[in-house]
Amino acid sequence: MRENYLGNRDIAIIGFAETKYDRKSEKTPYELAAEVLHQLLERTGVRIADVDGMASTVPTAEAGNTFWTNMLADTLGLELAWSQLTDIGGGSPTGNVARAAAAITTGMCEMVFCIGADSSAMRASRSTGYRAEFVDPVGLMGPPAAFGLLSAAYDQKYGLDLRALGKLAVAQRNGAVVNENACDSLRKPMTVDDYLGSRMVAEPIRLLDCVMRVDGANGLLVTSTERARKLGQKRLVHPIAYAEVTNFEPRDSLPDPTRSGFSRVGPAALAKAGLTPADIRMFHPYDDFLIAIMLQLEQIGFCKPGEGAAYIHRTDFSPAGALPLNTGGGQISCGQPGLAGGGVNLIEAVRQLMGEAGRRQVPKPSNALVTGIGVIPYLRNWGTSTALVLEAA
Repeated sequence: MRENYLGNRDIAIIGFAETKYDRKSEKTPYELAAEVLHQLLERTGVRIADVDGMASTVPTAEAGNTFWTNMLADTLGLELAWSQLTDIGGGSPTGNVARAAAAITTGMCEMVFCIGADSSAMRASRSTGYRAEFVDPVGLMGPPAAFGLLSAAYDQKYGLDLRALGKLAVAQRNGAVVNENACDSLRKPMTVDDYLGSRMVAEPIRLLDCVMRVDGANGLLVTSTERARKLGQKRLVHPIAYAEVTNFEPRDSLPDPTRSGFSRVGPAALAKAGLTPADIRMFHPYDDFLIAIMLQLEQIGFCKPGEGAAYIHRTDFSPAGALPLNTGGGQISCGQPGLAGGGVNLIEAVRQLMGEAGRRQVPKPSNALVTGIGVIPYLRNWGTSTALVLEAA
């Protein structure tokens, strides 16, 4: 196992911020990112001149912009000693915390603005590779179809308990109802029967299995613990372990689509942190589809493969429960702002660890496990898996 450069708690998250998530805000990613930076500076008292690093996700709205980092930094008035553009999909926000920590540890910069911003004001772009060549021509348009195949494979292997997935949907929706930043059209109570009765999208994927694209942004300020203390920051969150894999077992010509990189990175991140699944106080998994949550529970080690439904039925996922899960609603009930989507759950974890979650606050939050998922290839599981362990200072 690689050395854990986060284990000594020398890196600290000192602030979090996010915008309201809307269907069509008519704002650009630049405007949304500016809102987040403004919130962060006000919250922490940090001067903009002190921010010398930036780690960003790739906005789909700026997919054709080969100078996104330069233009965003210029728009925000940032002079950078270090910058990072991460393109591992929904794993990018968690990945950027680890990358920011590495840059600070190696002396490349001192204060990093981690930002994910996206909107529906999309530039024209065209991707190539397996999607254009093998997926689109046969009508498998987009992630719902891919997750339909994955869900069908799981159903054939283990049996798919839809009421268990419905319980996850309800648990997350309960968080969105009390989350003012969640998309307004999603802030409505839901029952398991509502989930089961939602229209079929790509059998067995239903409408309420899926995320909804929104406009929005979220971000963090990351620095050294020593500097955070000198700046008088009172509430800190330490990233204490991280693991990542891109293209899990790519040379296997007959992969099992029900297995993902979380079978590797979940146990690795926990081992680096000196924790087991039973030690995790909160779980904030990437949730583009509900079955992704169940697969992560199985592969990270909360339960055995094929036993996810039974684990879900016996576990209380509410803020006061045994394993609080995506307490702000997750992406499915809050909204997914493009490839900044993984930041929705990351920000909620930091909010909880800082004790600022209001009516959905988890009692005595000590740590959290946050994950990210990248693109989903044809007839395989998702392409990137990330796992980040956070700890309250």
